[in-house]
Amino acid sequence: MKTVLRQHAEQQFAEELEELRKQDNGHRPPNWLLSPRSVVQYLTGTKLKNGYEITPKYIGNNRLMEIAVATLTTDRALLLYGLPGTAKSWVAEHLAAAIAGDSTLMIQGTAGTGEDAIRYGWNYARLLAEGPSEQALVESPMIKAMRLGKIARIEELTRIGADVQDTLITILSEKTLPIPELSSEVQATEGFNLIATANNRDKGVNELSSALKRRFNTVILPVPASLKEEVDIVHRRVDSLKKAYKLPAEAPALQEIQRLVQIFRELRSGVTADGKTKIKSPSGSLSTAEAISVLGNGLALAAHFGDGRLNADDLASSLIGAVVKDPVQDQVVWNEYLETVIKTREDWRDIYRACKEQ
Repeated sequence: MKTVLRQHAEQQFAEELEELRKQDNGHRPPNWLLSPRSVVQYLTGTKLKNGYEITPKYIGNNRLMEIAVATLTTDRALLLYGLPGTAKSWVAEHLAAAIAGDSTLMIQGTAGTGEDAIRYGWNYARLLAEGPSEQALVESPMIKAMRLGKIARIEELTRIGADVQDTLITILSEKTLPIPELSSEVQATEGFNLIATANNRDKGVNELSSALKRRFNTVILPVPASLKEEVDIVHRRVDSLKKAYKLPAEAPALQEIQRLVQIFRELRSGVTADGKTKIKSPSGSLSTAEAISVLGNGLALAAHFGDGRLNADDLASSLIGAVVKDPVQDQVVWNEYLETVIKTREDWRDIYRACKEQ
């Protein structure tokens, strides 16, 4: 029996969702598997009355999750907006899993995404043989979500061309998708809604039209507010990745996670943690997601080419790769940070040495 590399949220956390459902006495909107309060508990974590612990999927301001969930109980769509790596896609997936039990009705936005990805396409062999018919129609995830009363997801909405984005206006306004070729339409059933994500650092962004913006309620997901909060996020996700990839390595020491996150936060903010030294910031976003990736790669190196314990040498190459996106400008920024900040910290000498040797 084959084991999938990554399970969908509703599969990975099926036990948690079932425990929440059993103890959920709140009002459930049509076609929702859980009440809005339970959906928020699933996202932010809680301990149930029977002692069962729901793990947090989002660590941050709980009020943002309440606003997001409340939006989806209305006829307005939800736009999760923010810097890359602020868990927009992660939150969108878990919202769909907790509300509809299905996070798979997703459209990936790219510069090449066309109207058919959002609306519908055709099986051209049947179309040529039979002409336009229900059998020749290829339903998009959007149509499936409308028919079933579930949550559709669009990742990186602003990567999609403006003319294709505006295809959503009729869907979100009228809750209807016309199919002129069949002289018919698909009407959304109760429970249907849309979650879109967009980041504000993408150089290929297509601004949403004012007409489309009005159909969304926007929730901005910020970078973690404190070092402790970001360390907690990274620690939990790296532990999950280690189990998923079955890496034969020890879990990284909290000290290593703290140092990596502090480097990212200092370079991101342009000032050291004590506020005494201003530093230049590189061109990349240095997001929480990238910190997780750096640690994950470090663990893989430690597991397969080391002694199974994460050390500075395992981290250095991935760390430099995350910081130095521009080989000229970012290299100058990184070298300056190494010499003026990392080198001066007695307990960071191993990181300094490992980075200099790369």
